[in-house]
Amino acid sequence: MGFTDFDPFDEAALIAETLRDGGHQAVKSRAGVPLRAAFLAATAGGAGASGAAAACEVAGACEVAGACEAAAVSGTAGAATGALRVIGRAGAGTDHVDLAAATRLGVAVTHTPGSNADAVAEFALAQLLALTRDLAGHNAASHRGDWRSPAAPARALSELTLGILGPGRIGRALAGRARALGMTVQALGRGPAEGDGVRRADSLAELLATSDVVSVHLPLTARTRGLVGRRELALLRPGAILLNTARGGIVDERALADALRDPGHPLAAAAVDTFEHEHAAFDSPLFGLPNALLTPHVAGMTRSAMAEAAVRCADHVAALLDGRPGGVPVANG
Repeated sequence: MGFTDFDPFDEAALIAETLRDGGHQAVKSRAGVPLRAAFLAATAGGAGASGAAAACEVAGACEVAGACEAAAVSGTAGAATGALRVIGRAGAGTDHVDLAAATRLGVAVTHTPGSNADAVAEFALAQLLALTRDLAGHNAASHRGDWRSPAAPARALSELTLGILGPGRIGRALAGRARALGMTVQALGRGPAEGDGVRRADSLAELLATSDVVSVHLPLTARTRGLVGRRELALLRPGAILLNTARGGIVDERALADALRDPGHPLAAAAVDTFEHEHAAFDSPLFGLPNALLTPHVAGMTRSAMAEAAVRCADHVAALLDGRPGGVPVANG
């Protein structure tokens, strides 16, 4: 096993490292590193498909000053050679991959949906509790030596309705936890039925207008990009809270920032873990807003979730390289 340091967000460096020693038949991606048409054309179109199966970690968990540690793993025949055949995402979602280009070049793209569902659900619940009880504000005041009591007592969770936008694996995990704490839960999208104790909303407008807390759990697609904008935010209940642990781009960050700056807007606070621009390009109009709780895309990062994602991803990559696609989620298949 060999290691190399490079910036995976530098496409030229990413291509060079992936092609080093003859290329790799599989890459395992983390951190949302963009794998676009140029990368796919260079790595899937040049080398032959023969050679030992190999995997190259193009975006590891250890990042310092924009650099990323990556490991190239050779097969038993020595240095891996061959065209890229599989991209494995250790986590949910494949919006960082040019799926059309991957399909055109015969590269299967797999991921591990549900591997971090409990971790993200717990994080969304932590966001909810932090904002409903203003933990950040009380913490800052206490560190200044100010004994600050709330202007009005907070509402108990049992008084609140949680609206889940996208009740998939994560949404269902959050719904169960919220109901256990006494919250009324409703959802929009495929997922829980009435028998699960989760009410089904008929439209996005209805969900927004009848929820005290709205939590977003949708994939980023052409249909969901910009789904929650100025018009949708204006539909919220007075004092509402918005949580986004899904993907940046689903909620219009500029519209969200403007709403949080407006004391007359029904939106009182927001917690955002995913942004339109992340990592080295991290930037947001939400910077500096006291009623915006911002975190760097860490909702799914628990030890158990990351271990589950890594092992499942390795199993998926191995199965696809071995011609055993049955049961493997392939985003472009």
